[in-house]
Amino acid sequence: HINYAFGNVQGGKCTIGDSYADHEQAYTADQSVDGVADTWDQELRGNFNQLRKLKKLHPDLKVIWSFGGWSWSGGFADAAKNPAAFAESCYDLVEDPRWADVFDGIDIDWEYPNACGLTCDTSGRDAYGELLAALRAKFGTGNLITSAITADGSDGGKIDAVDYAGAAQYLDWYNPMTYDFFGAFAAQGPTAPHSPLTSYPGIPTEGFDSDAAISKLKGLGIPPEKLLLGIGFYGRGWTGVTQAEPGGTATGAAPGTYEAGIEDYKVLKDSCPVTGTVAGTAYAHCGSDWWSYDTPATIATKMEYKDQQGLGGTFFWELSGDTSDGELIKAIN
Repeated sequence: HINYAFGNVQGGKCTIGDSYADHEQAYTADQSVDGVADTWDQELRGNFNQLRKLKKLHPDLKVIWSFGGWSWSGGFADAAKNPAAFAESCYDLVEDPRWADVFDGIDIDWEYPNACGLTCDTSGRDAYGELLAALRAKFGTGNLITSAITADGSDGGKIDAVDYAGAAQYLDWYNPMTYDFFGAFAAQGPTAPHSPLTSYPGIPTEGFDSDAAISKLKGLGIPPEKLLLGIGFYGRGWTGVTQAEPGGTATGAAPGTYEAGIEDYKVLKDSCPVTGTVAGTAYAHCGSDWWSYDTPATIATKMEYKDQQGLGGTFFWELSGDTSDGELIKAIN
């Protein structure tokens, strides 16, 4: 399955996220999936057409269109006021005749219902489930409906703010985002791995680890086969760090290619190689920079955990962070 991210949520409706990238951009032959360039007069171009080509090459591939994400979750509050109208708008967009064959379902990445992300939501404990119920009613059983959700396993945290157990009946599976627990958004530290599998002595916040989230969600009665373990294909890092082990102080975010404090695995594996492991993940201290990220070895440990817990599978964010020969995705497989 590929999650294509993101569509936007505006005015209580699903909308196109980036029309140029999604369906307008003309791909040249060397950029395209099958080596054939787009023409000026073809009906569908952009990423959607490339996904169509990819599905022709791999008939078992499913593509799910994700809506929201960190930047575009603010629109879900309006959507929750009229779930049926929202569901209808999403269905009409995902099943638009121009690209209906491309998508096999929809993914809702609301960060976070009845809690705070980029903005704060006060739609109440049941709004999320009502939204998903409306989507299932509209999309029927022939489409996949999935959702990326919080992995905050702390007492009174984001999992507790929503009836995720009640909403599970409407979904094929949940993607608990078991990464980004710690990072240079806390500029002074303490340094901590952003995707710990388990707790460890000195963890800055109890409940901020993958096992805490999975255990909490399973404890609510969500079937383990409806839970996927999330893997980050990137690291989070600080600079101004003298201590090699986790728990050191910092002066700010380490420089990154696209944004400070974050960097792809494919870059970090060479620029700041692993110097230690903690709580089932890896960290690296190089110069005054301190990074944490998963490697093929730590992913293997997480896959053992996933199997022991009887989880439905694994998901990752996101594909371009891996090496060109797919070190991390092979480790998942």
